[in-house]
Amino acid sequence: MTFNELQVGLEELAPAELALEWDNVGLLVGDERQGIHTVYLALDATDEVIRDAVRCGADILITHHPLIFHGMKQITMGDFIGRRIQNLVRNGISYYAMHTNFDVCVMGRLAAERIELESPRVLEVTGEFKGEPCGIGQVGNIASPVSLRECAEQVQKQFDVPHVTVYGDLNRQLHRVAIVPGSGKDEIPYAIAAQADVLITGDIGHHQGIDAVAQGLCIIDAGHYGLEHIFTDYMEEYLTGYASCVEVIKSGHIMPYEVI
Repeated sequence: MTFNELQVGLEELAPAELALEWDNVGLLVGDERQGIHTVYLALDATDEVIRDAVRCGADILITHHPLIFHGMKQITMGDFIGRRIQNLVRNGISYYAMHTNFDVCVMGRLAAERIELESPRVLEVTGEFKGEPCGIGQVGNIASPVSLRECAEQVQKQFDVPHVTVYGDLNRQLHRVAIVPGSGKDEIPYAIAAQADVLITGDIGHHQGIDAVAQGLCIIDAGHYGLEHIFTDYMEEYLTGYASCVEVIKSGHIMPYEVI
């Protein structure tokens, strides 16, 4: 399979033009004519991920978060991004990022399914995909009200994370839930406008947490990685079905930090 053939499937899943304007997605390193036999999947293009991709003989690395966000005037071994780019090129590995285009087309829906939201809708609409609104996050009801404590415990289990941070009264009963994998602090006003009882997301700071509670919105912070690691499992299943002739390898589920 050529890269161009693989890209058709990636674009069908999450078109690059649906990424948010500040983002950087698509083929960021490599040759469009390259033959693809082995795909390596990861959330981030870390040094460890690239070393493992090299060890596995990968032809292309596909991640959720882009390695290159801003313009670069130098690509040197003295810079960690430059070092990673050179390692990819040196080992003949192309690099493709699916970030906010994946978020608006797949990630929110995938997270909503995991927590079993009923009749979910897009939280912040940013465009249209296949004739339906698409955008950041999802909001919907759960079948039976649960306490904030119970909801937090369920999120911890469903997303396989070691801990969550909770803002709000643990005994409060929740019925309407918003979920935004990744960094969701900018979605707090949308969750309040949607009359959500709780927002499940990551990267919530102290002031955002207590201010949300003051406005009637509880927060469950399961971490940026904690909610988005579902990217690799989903993409493994998708690519295995789309490109059966290609070997698909994914990085392990390893939290990028420790809590002591």
